[in-house]
Amino acid sequence: MLIDTHAHLNFAAFDKDRKEIIEKCLRNDIWIINIGTNYETSKKAVEIAQKYEKGVYASIGLHPINLDTSLVKIKVDEQEGEYFEKRFDYEKYKNLANSKKVVAIGEIGFDYYWKPKTTKKKELFKQKQKELFLKELELAQELNLPVIFHCRVAHQDLIEVLKSKFQNPNSKVRGMMHGFVGTTEQLKEYLDMDFYIGFNGIIFKKIEGVDFEENIKITPLDRILIETDCPYLTPPNFLEERNNPLGVKYIVEKIVKIKNVSFDKIAEITTENAKTLFKL
Repeated sequence: MLIDTHAHLNFAAFDKDRKEIIEKCLRNDIWIINIGTNYETSKKAVEIAQKYEKGVYASIGLHPINLDTSLVKIKVDEQEGEYFEKRFDYEKYKNLANSKKVVAIGEIGFDYYWKPKTTKKKELFKQKQKELFLKELELAQELNLPVIFHCRVAHQDLIEVLKSKFQNPNSKVRGMMHGFVGTTEQLKEYLDMDFYIGFNGIIFKKIEGVDFEENIKITPLDRILIETDCPYLTPPNFLEERNNPLGVKYIVEKIVKIKNVSFDKIAEITTENAKTLFKL
């Protein structure tokens, strides 16, 4: 059994064949957590999950690039929709979380890939993301749900906020770093905070300053989660029309080679990790 802890079958890219893909995944013993990036995609993720007794779940949240800061034009893929939100409606998202199929808050965090050019606007842009993030963390704590963290070109700020926010051990949240792309030093910071680390198809790429093989080596087995981020980040040799949760096995195969343990062992441990974190 495998669990894709970060999929986007709730996106428009799967409108034509979503049901067929989900049924194929379930037949192949692959469970799925679909991740929301705004209210509309979060609601869609919940609606999809509610159609299945088990094996399909949802996470809800407002992604930092879906917050309309009016400070920068962000090119969002049409698969993600054009739903920018002026503010985070705490009660609206809280009500959406009433579904038993909601297992996490996310993906939430920081994204500085698209940013304003002037220093003043850049600081305001970052501040707006931080304010959003803190509100969503508050929601996760109130509902006692784990967090799926998104972080792009912003690890130092995320680490600083998390360390400041959770100095009191009683206020900590459970969570995973989705599709981790960072240095080994940053990885160790997250591991020290007891977060799980998600690996997806980006591990097949070469990114300056990032050693994916070393990151996988130093991440303990009981902290690894597997994901696809589909329809994005298609692994090499995955020949379907676009990435989907069936591609998660290629992530496992890569980890198997690096960790030098069996496929079955990685499958067993990552499944248990996901069930533990998300209380599946």
